[in-house]
Amino acid sequence: MNERPKVLIAEDEETIVESLSFLMEKEGYDVSVATDGRTAISMIARDIPDMVLLDVMMPVCDGFEVVRAARNDPNTRQMPIMMLTAKTREVDRRKGLELGVDDFVTKPFSTRDVVSRVKALLERAEN
Repeated sequence: MNERPKVLIAEDEETIVESLSFLMEKEGYDVSVATDGRTAISMIARDIPDMVLLDVMMPVCDGFEVVRAARNDPNTRQMPIMMLTAKTREVDRRKGLELGVDDFVTKPFSTRDVVSRVKALLERAEN
C-alpha cells in the first residue's frame, strides 16, 4: 500500500477523538472523524476508508446501524471495523460480532493498544 491508509474515527467523545487521531497520524494514517452515526455512514459511502474505529453509542444513529450499513454495501462489506464501547455486556458484543465487527475494545482503553490492533487488522485485510 503506497498511500497512507485511511482510518475513519466515528466517536463523539472529544478526548478520545483527539488522542486516537494524534497517535494514528503519528503512525502514518490519514485520519478523518465523524461525531455521529449518520455522518459516519455518509463518509464511509463517499470516501471508503481502509478501516473504521466505531463507537457503539453515538448521536443520531448508533454504531450497530453504521456496521449494518457498511456490511450491506458491497464496496465496504470487507472493510475492517473495530468497535469502541463502554458496554461490556456480552449481548452487545455478540450483536456486534453477528453484524460483522472485526474487533472490540472496551472503554477505557489504551490508545497505543488500539493503534497496534488497527495495524494488525489492516495487515490482515491486505493479505
